[in-house]
Amino acid sequence: MQAPVVSRPVAPPKEGVTQGSCLCGSVAFEFDGTPLRMVSCHCKRCRLGRSAAHATNVFVALDSFRWIHGDAQIASYKVPDARFFTVAFCKRCGGAAPRQSPERGFAVVPAGTLDTDPGIRPAAHIFVDSKASWFPITDDLPRFAEYPPQA
Repeated sequence: MQAPVVSRPVAPPKEGVTQGSCLCGSVAFEFDGTPLRMVSCHCKRCRLGRSAAHATNVFVALDSFRWIHGDAQIASYKVPDARFFTVAFCKRCGGAAPRQSPERGFAVVPAGTLDTDPGIRPAAHIFVDSKASWFPITDDLPRFAEYPPQA
């Protein structure tokens, strides 16, 4: 059997609670219940901010989100010309971290930081007009040039 790539303590699962952490485990968080939504964003900011083809993010109501430990270990970078876009990461390992958006009432949680299943799957691809030309979207999820229309 192959050893885990990263060996670190992870909190025991709790019923109805989704947990997550950074690569080194210095930052850990959790949220209750079902998230508001999960989408895969292909905008250039998300691609650069996550050094990936896209960023799959989970949106969680602020009142259900809480830090377990390590919130003081989080650094962030706000894109100067962006109204809301901020990238948060662990100061120790550089791993992605959630960012809270009080003005919008939710936390944005990078899906790759989740240690337990959130009970939701991506609902759409957004900003596909900005996607990396080398990355094919191979699923049947709805695709939007930018933001999806408001429901």
